[in-house]
Amino acid sequence: MLHLFRFRSLCALATSLLLLCAFTATAQNTPLIRDLSLRTDTMRYQLSRNTVLVQNEPNLYFYYRQDDETAELLVYPQQVKPNAPLRLVRSADFSLLDSLTAIEGGQYYRAKLRFKDLGATRYLRLTFRQPSDSVGHPALTQTVNLLPVTRTTLEFKPTDTELFIGEEKVFTLTSNYPKNIRLSSEWTKGQDIDYRLDQENGALRLHVLPNALGTRLLTMRAQTERAFLIDNNRRVSFALPPIRQEFTVKASRLRFLSVDKKEITLDDASRRKGVELILDNGRTFDLKKTYRIEDQEEAGGGLVAELFTRQYLTNDRVLCWLRVYNTHRQTDSYLYIKENDQAKYITNFNISPKISINTVSVRHRGGDWSTNTNVNPGETVDVRLEGESLSRGRFHFEDVRIIPSDSSIRTDASVVYRVQVPITIDKKRITIFNAGQPTGQSLPVREFQRPHPLDFVAVTFGEAPRPVTRLNGPVLYDKTIRDVVFSFNAGAIDSEQQLYGKQYLTFDIRTQNAKGELIEMRTVDNIVVCPDGNSVRGAFYQDKQCQVGNISLNNLLGYRKTYDLDDWSKILITVRHTQAQYQEPGFTQQLELVLQRRVKFDIDISFPAGLLTKQINSDVKGYNSFNGISLATLAQFSFYNPNKINKLRPYKVGAGFVAFNAFNLSQDASVSRELGIVVLGSVYPTRSDAKFTFPLYLGGGFLLNKQKMFFMLGPGIGIRL
Repeated sequence: MLHLFRFRSLCALATSLLLLCAFTATAQNTPLIRDLSLRTDTMRYQLSRNTVLVQNEPNLYFYYRQDDETAELLVYPQQVKPNAPLRLVRSADFSLLDSLTAIEGGQYYRAKLRFKDLGATRYLRLTFRQPSDSVGHPALTQTVNLLPVTRTTLEFKPTDTELFIGEEKVFTLTSNYPKNIRLSSEWTKGQDIDYRLDQENGALRLHVLPNALGTRLLTMRAQTERAFLIDNNRRVSFALPPIRQEFTVKASRLRFLSVDKKEITLDDASRRKGVELILDNGRTFDLKKTYRIEDQEEAGGGLVAELFTRQYLTNDRVLCWLRVYNTHRQTDSYLYIKENDQAKYITNFNISPKISINTVSVRHRGGDWSTNTNVNPGETVDVRLEGESLSRGRFHFEDVRIIPSDSSIRTDASVVYRVQVPITIDKKRITIFNAGQPTGQSLPVREFQRPHPLDFVAVTFGEAPRPVTRLNGPVLYDKTIRDVVFSFNAGAIDSEQQLYGKQYLTFDIRTQNAKGELIEMRTVDNIVVCPDGNSVRGAFYQDKQCQVGNISLNNLLGYRKTYDLDDWSKILITVRHTQAQYQEPGFTQQLELVLQRRVKFDIDISFPAGLLTKQINSDVKGYNSFNGISLATLAQFSFYNPNKINKLRPYKVGAGFVAFNAFNLSQDASVSRELGIVVLGSVYPTRSDAKFTFPLYLGGGFLLNKQKMFFMLGPGIGIRL
């Protein structure tokens, strides 16, 4: 009993130690979640039940039917911490339709996900994070690996099971998920029937090539891109069940002879001297004899090449000279080796013309294809080469980078490349090479020559320089315009994101008087403004045509300078891009300078009539009778409306002399003529088209004859010629 008690005590102590160790390990690496559930449209998968090891790491697997499958996520935390809720870290592999939301006080969390391209996504994970809480527990992170799996089927049901030696045959395969079938561009080797898989227009194709006669079994072992589960969901696999199919392989009517070269170039050397070729021994070949090669079995076919047998080799092959005369594709037909118009053997190889580029086209971004091959620094363009045998070429462009593109085309007739021209390129021409040799074609490099908005052109006419784009509408200037000077901010043309290049400008200049009559007209073209050294291409813009310094308008005008222009004259300047230098519409800016005046001073002769006068300190009470027609010579000030061009206000103020009753022809002795010095204000009608006007006068002055002050009021007569 004592031993039994001691044994039980030792067992209890060991159990306590194991639990303590387990608790210690758990405390050091505390999991955030107790369980996780992922539900698709038909199934629910749990982390505690649906896991499989992949590279010794547990993965939660789930089946999907669409690449953008939508799933509901339920997360059960290990501990409920309301102050530190779980967070799902965002990823590029899925979109979070509904954020991770705590349910029932944080007992579990729910979210809605939409995956992105499950068929191509690798290493799919869900990462959860719990921030630190107020108690002081540190922030924790846990990652759950996901394994999307799908059921992929592949079926092969040929309608014809007869094959011939040396003849390739193509069959169509059926699959519920063709995208998941791994393709292979290389043939299998060493089998009775070799095969390879490819895809064309979304259909899977099986290429078979028999190597032995009789009934032969084709065993095709296809692989998938996305893994699937086997052994009751305990193990992953990429290998589909083998597909076995028996074929009857028959001998061809003619023996097929293989050659060591599948690509022959048709050029002067291969036509005259020939190409050295190693051919299977046909058993009936005669050495030092020429055989004819045609593309049809019957007599009278077109001559494709000539075969001259030279000597036998130790590996049961024949060394020959091959002279080619026409092109041929293996996919078109077989080649028949004939003796005296009788077909003896068949073979096949490609005879292609020499690689040559006939046309080069360029497509700028957002444009169409053009044979204008000029490219600009910093530009990304598509380049299309058209010619012969281009699919065999190894082209590259000097000092530029080729960008892989889904729109790339590669055929014998044309190839398309997307190239990026460096913004710092220092060459005037990009040479196109093939296998390191110049092809004779190139892309000229031209600096950008696009019209820039005219805000880099500034004008000065007595004030600080201002961009011409800010001067919209007439500019009224009430001082003397000593000169109009145009300056150019060359540093505002090019920027890091946009290059414009040289700016070709034309200035149209007209001066008009106050009546709108033309005084002078000048046109200055081919003014070239080049971006300065701050531009990354500044060193490539500079030449002798670039405008240096400012442009003075007085240096362009003839006999009437800006400071000689009369009041209310106009200077009309149009700044525009020289359209012949650009392939797109340029910008135009008009500048209208008006020599504004506030006051007009002149000597005016008018004819007041019917004036009422009042003399101060006179014996005559009241106003005298209406006078006759008087004559007034006044130095008057007229006032212009500041909001209108060359429009006077309806009043004037002046001083001068008035001869009362100067034109009174009455014989009445009581009518006297007086001469006075006056200060008059007059009110004129505002109509500018009236020939006769009747102004009103109001003022006062001093009568020289009577030595008395007086006031006067009355109308007058005005005549406009």
